[in-house]
Amino acid sequence: MTDPGQSPRPDEVRGLRVRPRGVQGTAPVTGAAGCQDGGVEVLSSRILLRPADLGRSQHFYRDVLGLAVYREFGPPSDPGVVFFLGSGFLEVSGHSAGAAGHCVKIWLQVRDVNAEHQRLAAAGARILREPAVEPWGLAEMWIEDPDGVQIALVEVPADHPLRRDPRSPPA
Repeated sequence: MTDPGQSPRPDEVRGLRVRPRGVQGTAPVTGAAGCQDGGVEVLSSRILLRPADLGRSQHFYRDVLGLAVYREFGPPSDPGVVFFLGSGFLEVSGHSAGAAGHCVKIWLQVRDVNAEHQRLAAAGARILREPAVEPWGLAEMWIEDPDGVQIALVEVPADHPLRRDPRSPPA
């Protein structure tokens, strides 16, 4: 460490001991926050939607799209709802102060995009694009929530690279 009054060396900033790149060793980096590679350590995540009409949007995500509820919070008269999104979450709470739906898009992987198309059309969802296989090999359809948020429903075919392990097989 440096003497008081001297500028710290770059590897001592904020009390962190950092090994230069390429240097092997098992000494831990102490006091470090975040991931080992210096990025942010994400413990959980969710998409936040602030709709124009809270009840209408919650109805859409719960009853039309059919997302399962993870939790509800806030006052009983105006609760926020957090829905499961596969390994993530969607929070629909509060109210939009401006135009909603044009900055956020949601991508949902489904097992059968054609079956979802039939179900959602019957439930009255606004279909923007019917299911089609895209040039990149995914079967996609697009719908829109009541505030104009676009939602892609995507089926990953069995032979698509997203379904294969990209690592080389063991020799």
